[in-house]
This record gives sequence, structure tokens and C-alpha cells, in this order.
Amino acid sequence: MAISKDLYPSQEDLLYEEELLRNPFSLKLWWRYLIAKAESPFKKRFIIYERALKALPGSYKLWYAYLRERLDIVRNLPVTHPQYDSLNNTFERALVTMHKMPRIWVMYLQTLTVQQLITRTRRTFDRALCALPVTQHDRIWEPYLVFVSQDGIPIETSLRVYRRYLMYDPSHIEEFIEFLVKSERWQESAERLASVLNDDKFYSIKGKTKHKLWMELCELLVHHANVISGLNVDAIIRGGIRKFTDEVGMLWTSLADYYIRKNLLEKARDIYEEGMMKVVTVRDFSVIFDVYSRFEESTVAKKMEMMSSSDEEDENEENGVEDEDEDVRLNFNLSVKELQRKILNGFWLNDDNDVDLRLARLEELMNRRPALANSVLLRQNPHNVEQWHRRVKIFEGNAAKQILTYTEAVRTVDPMKAVGKPHTLWVAFAKLYENHKDLVNTRVILDKAVQVNYKNVDHLASVWCEWAEMELRHKNFKGALELMRRATAVPTVEVRRRVAADGNEPVQMKLHRSLRLWSFYVDLEESLGTLESTRAVYEKILDLRIATPQIILNYAFLLEENKYFEDAFKVYERGVKIFKYPHVKDIWVTYLTKFVKRYGKTKLERAKRVVLSMLFQCSSENLSIDAPSDAVRTLYLQYAKLEEDYGMAKRAMKVYEEATKKVPEGQKLEMYEIYISRAAEIFGVPRTREIYEQAIESGLPHKDVKIMCIKFAELERSLGEIDRARALYKYASQFADPRSDPEFWNKWHEFEVQHGNEDTYREMLRIKRSVSASYSQTHFILPENMMQKDKLLDVEDAKDELKKAGLPEDEMAALERQLLTTTTTTTTAAAKDGVRRVGFVSAGVISQSGENEGKPVTGNGEDSELPDESDDESDGDDQVEIAQKEVPAAVFGGLARKRDENDEEAGEDGAAKKLGALERIKRQKLNQ
Repeated sequence: MAISKDLYPSQEDLLYEEELLRNPFSLKLWWRYLIAKAESPFKKRFIIYERALKALPGSYKLWYAYLRERLDIVRNLPVTHPQYDSLNNTFERALVTMHKMPRIWVMYLQTLTVQQLITRTRRTFDRALCALPVTQHDRIWEPYLVFVSQDGIPIETSLRVYRRYLMYDPSHIEEFIEFLVKSERWQESAERLASVLNDDKFYSIKGKTKHKLWMELCELLVHHANVISGLNVDAIIRGGIRKFTDEVGMLWTSLADYYIRKNLLEKARDIYEEGMMKVVTVRDFSVIFDVYSRFEESTVAKKMEMMSSSDEEDENEENGVEDEDEDVRLNFNLSVKELQRKILNGFWLNDDNDVDLRLARLEELMNRRPALANSVLLRQNPHNVEQWHRRVKIFEGNAAKQILTYTEAVRTVDPMKAVGKPHTLWVAFAKLYENHKDLVNTRVILDKAVQVNYKNVDHLASVWCEWAEMELRHKNFKGALELMRRATAVPTVEVRRRVAADGNEPVQMKLHRSLRLWSFYVDLEESLGTLESTRAVYEKILDLRIATPQIILNYAFLLEENKYFEDAFKVYERGVKIFKYPHVKDIWVTYLTKFVKRYGKTKLERAKRVVLSMLFQCSSENLSIDAPSDAVRTLYLQYAKLEEDYGMAKRAMKVYEEATKKVPEGQKLEMYEIYISRAAEIFGVPRTREIYEQAIESGLPHKDVKIMCIKFAELERSLGEIDRARALYKYASQFADPRSDPEFWNKWHEFEVQHGNEDTYREMLRIKRSVSASYSQTHFILPENMMQKDKLLDVEDAKDELKKAGLPEDEMAALERQLLTTTTTTTTAAAKDGVRRVGFVSAGVISQSGENEGKPVTGNGEDSELPDESDDESDGDDQVEIAQKEVPAAVFGGLARKRDENDEEAGEDGAAKKLGALERIKRQKLNQ
């Protein structure tokens, strides 16, 4: 055969040829030669590859490159092309020396798989597994499984391959099960899946849980019930129900579905009923009930369809020509089914028309749903009292079922574990018999109920009260009283000893201290018994020390109704000794009100002792905890009212004064207002001046002091004391910031407009500016700890702080400070208690000079000389028209004459005293 000239070595190839002639076994030379001929046609490279492989048949690098190029040649060719045969032969020749190379085997096997040569491919896979070591079998099995999973591969072949693969790697059994399911080999797939679930050491490489595998097995068994055999489906699904509690409803329906597919409908109904009676969640119950109801509806529909078709067949037979007298037993052409239908036609045992039965069954199922759902809730917690009551209500109208339900409830519910009130079950059970006029059984039920060891004494007391009320409803009053005597009887010493020996004290031992029971008992005695028996019951309550303030009040009211007033007051006194505040408050008030109303002034000293004892008890206790100040205030007011009505007004005033010291800070202002109003009404308005002074100097909060000053000023204004009223406004101004309290300055403004002059008005404006500046500097210059709302300094204290801080002070401020210092010294020396405030002018000013030293004088007596101010300073404010009006001398009365006498006696000191404040300060500076 002639060789083409193109395949011969060219002039450029001679260099490589000469080297190869000298060293034909050099892989490096052959590889360089192939690289140089990379652009040459494959036929020329084919010759080079063949020559190289003939010289070096064991070179993996040459064989791999050669096979890759041959694969690229056939890549786009059909599998029937002759090139594939040449390629396969090349792989066979390569495997002679490369049979230990898994990559060569994989390339060859993938090529055969593409060619769809089933038998040759399978055998080649087997050869590869035999040739390669076990450690490299996983590289062969992967394409092998892909090959056997293709369409067209016989199922038996695939199964054999998968079984061999599981011998190599059992952990991939899930893939085999999936293949079995895909191949519809239901029996083997179920068996394999069951074996996996029975293997405790099995670990899913796909991350499937035992629960998921179990659900897959159940689905297989149910949907292919007629194909799979040899497995106990009922036991398998029930095992899943016991083990996996989150899918109980679905597993029960799957088990019933299995029997439906087996055409065992009655067994399926039993499974549905069993499932509804065992599930413990409403969700699972809903799943089962919905499937069960659909099953019953489908059976009814199918039966009705079958009945309609059978009626058509009977009509066709009646219209036929068949002889009725013919013996069907001799007709050998009939099938067995037709023969049975003709022979058994008309027998009641063979009647298939049970549609009514099926409809009744479906209706009964729907009616049972509430009871079945309630059973589920009771299985969750059989001690839920409310659910038992709902169950009884479901059977309303059926007394027999209600009685059975109550009987089951009282037997099941443990009072110590009950959710709710277990005694209500016994009471409702007894009322059921009572409603049916069976009082004998009602008493039997209640007698058993009072013997139950409840968790709470109140539950047992409720049963006794219900029993007594039942007797009252049926006019058995004597029996009701006897029941209460039984219930409140104190256990004997022998019984207590026996219970103490057992170590478990029932609630019956504590029943005699139940306040509810005694309250009901005392109500019965008041309604049905005598006064002596009722008093005996009240006394027992007090002896047991279980009385409440209401019991004390009721007992006292009972005695008052029967004219035992002294005994009633003794009961009040016992109550006051027993209780503390706030429980004793009502007893205090009622006792004092009743006593005063009863005796009035005849036993005034005793009433005072009562009030004083109450006040002593209140003051001896910790008021912040036991007795709040409201009680003290109320008692003081009642005490003062008692003195006003039946005693002396002077003593009443002392009581009010004492009350102002005892009440807390928040109520002192209110108490002073009451004190002032009562003093004005009894002794007249002038008497209130001392009270106002006392209130202002008593340490009230600044806002309350300001209020008292305003009221005091209004009083002085009404009495014509204009200077005193102005002095009060000046004093109160230090507590009123003009920006936040414009109401005060408006009042002072109105006062000056009505009663002042130009000088006094300018003085008001000066004070207003001074106070405003003081508050501004206090708020924005002082440290933060001095700007707290609850700790604001007085205006003068703020000025001291500003001076310490090094802030300059203007001339007017310095003069004011010097004047205030002088006034403070004088006032402090004159004050008796040492607590009088700076700048406050009391109703009686003590003279400090000359012969009048120690004598009270009225008014200020000082005429302040103010420096002339420019027009710019009084713009706006000085334009106000001030009403000038002289005060009649009669208004001052003897005060004016007394003041003139003091001025004449003062002499030079008095003349100096009349000088203005600024003039005196200037003279003092000159003297220095």
C-alpha cells in the first residue's frame, strides 16, 4: 500500500529524526517532536504517536495524550462511525500496559457508555474492577452506577450491579432504595427500607432522619398495600405512632388508608375510632376526623351509585323475555356471581341496600365531634375542671350521660393537681340531682363532697355553704343551722392527735377558721336564730381572732339595733385594739360618730379619752407604714369639731394648732386654712393675724409661704393696714419669679394702683427687677447642684453665692445688702424663737431704741428715700396712672396715736429712725 508523501518527514523534521535515531528511547525527544508538529494533520501525528508508543509502550504520558487526541477526533462523529472501532482498539492496546491506570479505564468506559454497547460496557466495567486495586474502585463505581441507571438497561442487570456495589460500600443503600422505587420494585424497596430502620448503627449520608425514613416506609406500605407482602404493616405503623409523636394524626390515617386499600372497611373504621380516642392534640384529632368524615361520605356516595346501577339491571331483567318459572340452577351458562345474585335475591341477609345505615353513621359521627374534641383536651390534662364542665354541657338534655360524666369527673380529678376549682364539680353534680327533685341523692353527693381533701380551705367552705343554701331553698331552716354548727365545730383533741400522728393534715382540720363559713353562719343566725345565739357566734369569731373590721361593725350595729349601746361601744373598743391602720380607720370614725351622737356633752370627757387614745395609737405606730397622715388629720378635725360643739372654743383652737404641727408638709397649708377659717368665724378676723404669722414662720414650702402672705395681705388690706399689706407683698416677692409667677406681681401691681403712690410703685418695680435678676443669675451662673428645683436657694442666699464666686455687685445691690444685714440683726435680736424671716413685719414689731425698747409698735415707721431715677429707667412702667387716695385717720384708730407717742419719746433715735434707708447707709459710711 502506497504511503502518501505528506506523511514522510519533511526537511524540518530531519533534525528530530536524527536525534531519535541516535536515542529512540528518549521520551523527551519524542515529546519535543510532537510539540513541534502540533499544527500538522492528525494522520502525520498519528504516525509519530505509533512510532513513539512502539518504542516506549509503558509511557502513560504518551498514551494519555494519544487517547485524548483520538477522543477529540470522534467527538462530533456518530457512534456508528468506523473511527469508534479504531478508538476502542487503541484503548485495548493501551490497557495492555496501562491496566493499572484508573484514568485510562475511566476514559474508555465513558466512551463505551456513549456508544451504548451494553454488554461490552458491562464486561469492561467488570474488567476494570478486577484490574484495579480496591482502593481505586470508587472511581469506577461512580460511572458504573450512572451506566446502569440509564434507560434501556435491563432492570435485572441494574439490580445485580447495585447489589454488588452495596457489598463494596453499604452506606449507599439509600441510592439503591431510590432506584428500586424508581423501578417500581415495591417489595424489595420496602424490605430494604425496613432493614435500614432496624439497623441502629445506620447513618444517612443524605442527612435523612429516622423519622423521614419511617414516613417513606409508611407511604410505601400504604400506597402499595396489595403488592407488598411479608411485612407486618400494622405493627410498623403503630411503632411509628409510639415513637414519633409529632405526626400521630397522619400515621393513624395512613394505617386506616392501608386497610381501605385492602378492602377492609370495617377495620379501617376501627382504626379511625381508635386514633380519635388516643390522640392528645387537637391538630391530630382534626386530621383524623376530617379524613374519617370524608371516608364515610365517599362510602355513602359509592353505595348510592351502586344501588342506582343495580336498580337499572333489575329493570332490564324484568323487561326481558326470560321465563320466571325456569330453574336457574339448571342453566349452566350462568357465572357463579350471577347464579348467587339470582338465587339469593330477596333474602334479607343478602340485602345490600344499607344507605340509611351509612347515613345514620355519618350523622352520628358529626354529632359526636364536640364530645370527641373535649376528650382530647381531657387527655392532655384530666384534672382540668373547666373541661369537665364543658363536657357535661355537651350532653345537656341527656341526664344519664351527665351523671356518668360527673361520676367520672369526681373520680378522675385530683384536688391537689386540679386546674380550677374542683369543688364546683361536686356542687354541680349535687345540683343536677336537685333539679330532678332527688334530694336524697343530693345530700349523699354533698356529704361525700365535704369529705374530700381539697387544696384550699375556701373550697371546702364553699361546699358547706352550698349545702346550707340548698337546705334553705327547700325550707329546711333547722337543717341549715345544724349544718353550719357541724361545719364550724372545732376538732377535738383526740382527732388532732390522730391527724398529727399521720403527718398529713387535711383541710377539714382548718375549716373552723374559715371566715367565709363563719360569715354565712352569722348571717343565718341573724335571720333565723335569736339574739343570744347570734352574739354567741360573733363572740366565737372574735375568740378565734379571724374577725374583720366589717364583722366588728356588723356586730356593733346588731347590738345598737337591740338597744345594747354600751355593749356595742365595747365591741368598737375591742376592734380598735385588734386592728391597725388602715383597717381600723372605719372603726375609729364609726365609734366616735356613734358615741358623740349617743351621749353628746353628757360624757364629753370619755369621748375625749377615746379620741386621745386613738391619736396616741396613731402616733405610737410608724405613720409611714401603718397609719398614713390622713388618719391623723381626720381624727384632729373630729376632735376639734367635738370641742366646738360640746366643749370650749379655746380648746378647739389648741387642737387645730396641734394638728398643724402633726400633719405632713403637703397638708399643712390646708390645715392652716381650716384653722384660720375657724378662728375667724369664732373669734373674729383680727385673731387670725397670729395664725398667719405662725404659718409663715412655721417652715412651710416657699410656694405655700407665698400663698399665705398673699392671703395675709388681703386680710390687712381689708382691715385698712396698707403699709402692713405692702410689707407682706415685699416679703413674699423673694419667692415669686416674675417670669414663672406673673400672677403674684399682677396682684401687687393692682394693689399699688389702688393704694400706693409714685414712690411705692417705683419701689415695687425696683424689687421686681432685683428679684428677676437674682433668679436669672441663680439659674444660669450657679453650679448645677444649686439649680435643682427641689433645692433652690433663697434670693439672698443666691446673692451670697454669687459674691463668693467673684461676680461684681452693683452699688444698688450693695446698699440693699447692707440694709438687709442691719434689718436682719435687729429682727433676730427681737425675735423670741429665733426663727423670724428677714424682711417680715409681724403684727407686733418690738421697738429697739430708747425708752420704748421692748414695746410693740405698729407699721414700719421708716420712710425710704430713693435716688432719683432717669426717665429711661421708668419707660413704660412709670406711665401707669396711680390712683391717689388718702387713708382716713379713723382706719388706723389707736395705732396712729400710739405711733406718734413712740416717735416723740424716741428723740434723736426716733428722728434718725425716720430717715430713709439710703440716707442712713450714707451717714454710716461717712462716720466710718
